[in-house]
Amino acid sequence: MTTYQAFQVTGQRNFELVERKVLPPTPGHVRVRVDSCGVCHSDFLAVEGLRPDPERPVVPGHEIVGVIDAVGDGVTRWKPGDRVGVGFLGGQCGECEFCRRGDFVNCTDQPQPGTTEDGGYAEMLYVRATGLVRVPDQLAANVAAPLLCAGVTTFNALRATGAPPGALVAIQGLGGLGHLGVQYAKKLGYRVATIARGAEKSELAMALGSDHYIDSAAQDPGAALTDLGGAAAVIATAASGASMSPLVAGLRPHGQLVVVGAAPDPIEVNTADLIFGGRSIVGSLTGSSIENEDSLAFSAANGIAPMIEVMPFEEAPKAYERMMSGQARFRIVLDVAGSRQ
Repeated sequence: MTTYQAFQVTGQRNFELVERKVLPPTPGHVRVRVDSCGVCHSDFLAVEGLRPDPERPVVPGHEIVGVIDAVGDGVTRWKPGDRVGVGFLGGQCGECEFCRRGDFVNCTDQPQPGTTEDGGYAEMLYVRATGLVRVPDQLAANVAAPLLCAGVTTFNALRATGAPPGALVAIQGLGGLGHLGVQYAKKLGYRVATIARGAEKSELAMALGSDHYIDSAAQDPGAALTDLGGAAAVIATAASGASMSPLVAGLRPHGQLVVVGAAPDPIEVNTADLIFGGRSIVGSLTGSSIENEDSLAFSAANGIAPMIEVMPFEEAPKAYERMMSGQARFRIVLDVAGSRQ
C-alpha cells in the first residue's frame, strides 16, 4: 500500500473521506494496519469540535485493533505482524512526574488517539509504542475493540474499589459501559445489582449475570440498595449526575460511588451520607496499556464480550450518528479489515 483511506473531521460533524500517503513511523512509534475500530461516545470530542483547534483535521476513534505494519527507530518490544490494540490513551512519555511515579494514566504528555492525534476511523494508524496493547488470539477484532475502552474502564473501576468477594456491588446503567460492568462484576465474584430505568431491562440484566434488578423509574435506588444490605461499591456509568445523586445513600459504610460516566450536570450529595459511614465518591479513567492487557486476558478467560453492531468502514459517519442517537445495542464497531477485502 502506498496510500490509505481515512475519515477525518473538521469543525462540527464535518466528515471527509481522504486518501493519505503511507509514511514510515517516526522514532518510538509504530504503524498499525487497522482491522476494527469501535465507535465510542467519547468520539464526540473530535466530531463535535470540542478540542482546542477544531479546524485542524483529525481522524476519530480510539478502540482500535490491528496488526503492526512497521516499527520506528528505538522500538524493540514490538515487531511487524504483532496483533495489537490501542485505547483512549496513546502511550505515556515515561519522563513526567506521574510517569516516574508509575501513574501512567495521568501522564501529562500523553496523546489521545482520535482527539489530539489521528485515531482508528482509518485503514492505517501511527501510535506511540508505549500505548500498544497485546490482543489475545482468541478474541476476534470486532469483539476486542470495545473492550479496549469500555471494557478496561469498567474492569479497572471494579478492581479499584477493593470490595471483598461476595460483597454487593451495583452497576448503574445498562448501556455500552454498564452491560460490560455487570459481566465483569459477576465474574469477579460479587453479588451484582443492576440499576436502570424501566422494568423491561430486567431480563437482560439477569442474563448478563445480575442477582438483583432495581428499576430507578419505579423506586428510590438508594433505598433499594439499603434494603439489600448496602452496596460496597456502585459503578456509575449513566451520563447523568441527577441519576447518580441518590446512590450515595445506598452505600454501606466505607462504600464508594465510582463515577465512570461523564455527565453534563453535577452530582448532588447530602454531606451526612459521606460523613456517617465514611462513604466516598471517586472518579476512574480507563487504564494503562498493561492494565488493558489484564482486562483482555480476563475477558477471554471468562467469556466476557460486548454486545455489538458491526458496520462497514465506509459507513463511519452513519455509525457515529447511530451511536449518538442512543439506539445502538450496545457498541458499534467499524469492520475496517472486511471493507478492505
